[in-house]
Amino acid sequence: MTINEFPSREITVNDKQYLYFGGTSYLGMASNKEFQTTIFEGLKKWGTFYGSSRSANIKLAIYNEAESYFSKFLEAEASLTISSGTLAGKMVVDYLSKSTKKFFHYPKTHPAVLHPNSLPLFLNGNINPLLQNNIAEDIVITTDAILALETTPTSFDFLDAITPQKNTTLVVDESHSLGIIGTDGKGVFSSIKSDKIHRKILISSLGKALGLSGGIIASDKNFVDAIRNQTLFVSSSGANPAYLEAFLKSKQLYKKQRTLLFNNLDFLASILKQNESFYFNKNYPVIYSTSDILHEKLLKNNIIIARFKYPTYENFMNRIVITANHTKSDLEKLAKTIN
Repeated sequence: MTINEFPSREITVNDKQYLYFGGTSYLGMASNKEFQTTIFEGLKKWGTFYGSSRSANIKLAIYNEAESYFSKFLEAEASLTISSGTLAGKMVVDYLSKSTKKFFHYPKTHPAVLHPNSLPLFLNGNINPLLQNNIAEDIVITTDAILALETTPTSFDFLDAITPQKNTTLVVDESHSLGIIGTDGKGVFSSIKSDKIHRKILISSLGKALGLSGGIIASDKNFVDAIRNQTLFVSSSGANPAYLEAFLKSKQLYKKQRTLLFNNLDFLASILKQNESFYFNKNYPVIYSTSDILHEKLLKNNIIIARFKYPTYENFMNRIVITANHTKSDLEKLAKTIN
């Protein structure tokens, strides 16, 4: 299906109106008029895009302001904004590859942080035996903060099973949790505490719940400074400065939209009958369905969801996304159709 405007809570396909429960604009920021006005103001100040290296002699103050705020918000020593979440993941994995040979990945980890030679974290349901031997070595473990087809954050209890001889770097992709999960939407990064971790690194797209053009890396200052000096970062343009300023000016709007989102989730939970054909948790704005029949039924009732073949999955992914912009009548129609 090809459309000619941004898909908010409603879209038009072939001159026919549908309710839309797809995308990743969980807080509804992408189509929020107040937020758009703030971005327009930022564009007048910072231009449509600043296509220059962050290492050039002229530096924009907004980068330091935004990164300082993100560092405090995420409870990290330092942070660095990037032009996209995928590039942020690539920068981190490429840099770690220079000094670390063994990578392990949680099942269903996003391709952005998946090293080509990465080994599975689990084998036959148990922690990989290579993580339990007494060989002293540096290792990297990559995972999503919340996995596709899951509605609860990833458990990091597996860290307890890793032998202390391993010098563990944990890379967490917060693209689908930042802005939603955790206190004020700060994600799970700050809550991951284990004496088995030598270093933890957050990477994330800012283009989902936060509705920004760009990505971010957060970790200790030494690591962030090392990324800042890498060729790929020096030779790349930064995140859009107008969007970063709009983000800093919209803290109360984000809080309002997050409240609206969780009010919607509470309402949907009160009218939706749970069954085995889908996964739903009222603390997360996505219903994952394993049923193509459900997808077809929704479509017949003029409801479009996200459905596509994901690189790391065997079957089609069916995602029903609830946003802050959906109305009670939208949710009632969705629940009635599913029920």
